[in-house]
Amino acid sequence: MIVPILVFIGALLIAIAATPVARRIAPKLGVMDHPNPRKVHARPMPLLGGAAIVSASLLTLLLLHDRFEFQQLGSILLGAALVALLGFYDDRWGLRPILKLIGQIVAAIILIFSGVKVTALPEEWMNLTVTLVWVVGLTNSLNLLDNMDGLSSGVAAVCASFFLVMAAVSGQIYVGALAAALLGATLGFLVYNFNPASIFMGDTGSMFLGFMLAAIGIKLRFPANVPFVTWMVPIIVMGVPIFDTTLVFISRLRRGKNPLTTPGKDHVSHRLVKLGFTTREAVMTHYLISGAYGMVAILVTQAIVLEGYLLGGATALVSLYGLWFFEFKQKRDSSPAVPQPPSS
Repeated sequence: MIVPILVFIGALLIAIAATPVARRIAPKLGVMDHPNPRKVHARPMPLLGGAAIVSASLLTLLLLHDRFEFQQLGSILLGAALVALLGFYDDRWGLRPILKLIGQIVAAIILIFSGVKVTALPEEWMNLTVTLVWVVGLTNSLNLLDNMDGLSSGVAAVCASFFLVMAAVSGQIYVGALAAALLGATLGFLVYNFNPASIFMGDTGSMFLGFMLAAIGIKLRFPANVPFVTWMVPIIVMGVPIFDTTLVFISRLRRGKNPLTTPGKDHVSHRLVKLGFTTREAVMTHYLISGAYGMVAILVTQAIVLEGYLLGGATALVSLYGLWFFEFKQKRDSSPAVPQPPSS
């Protein structure tokens, strides 16, 4: 376990040191997030925190690269660097969604060519399709989730911690080190990003985190169990960003809006605030739910086939109820009552 520990400590210290530097540089580079009606902050905020996360993760892994023993590390870091650069360009100058999507697909293809891909399905085209959807989907999910102080970074830290534990238990020390790098970098950044935040990560950080978590999810293996059960483990661990993205897509499609280009306060966090939660309470609720998803995922890694599918099915049903509650029941309950004519 010495490698993940070294990686975690290195990434944590670099992130703690680099984030204040990014906060000072951001205004000079013009990488600022300005207030508008769809955002919750009231003053311009530095938007370069993602650079600190990326630097902490990549520098630590590169400095300790001689301790890694799998050839796919280079492709994972190359793809992650590509999506981070796309995110930085978008934060500074703006980038058309289609170009951002193309870049994410290219980064996913880099993973595929190096052998980092889903292998559980019977046909190769199925594996390639699911890999593309998984990588591109999670890259965007963490990006969409980044809508409140400490939300995306904190949820990413929770997910990375569960991936780290699972990798260590299954003997995948080097995959665990990737998770440890993300955990250290996000916790170091969270020191400055937790409410009230003094810096945001921007697309640079959120897309990087989503891509890296997607790659780790693909790389995880569970020798003590069968793929027929464990395929659902990464999906459950990433349950919060997947749930939030699904809710946003359903909500915007129902309103005839483009899910990828239409901004709005229709995320789970915003809906919790409408229910009376404070910003901190809404964010902490995400952390707790993400932890619950992670605990279920750990149980699935140890479950037989029937137990695994019962756990997975129950989790899916609870998630479907959550979608119904937020998208239909909450809206119905919060709709103003129609005045009734006086009775005669």
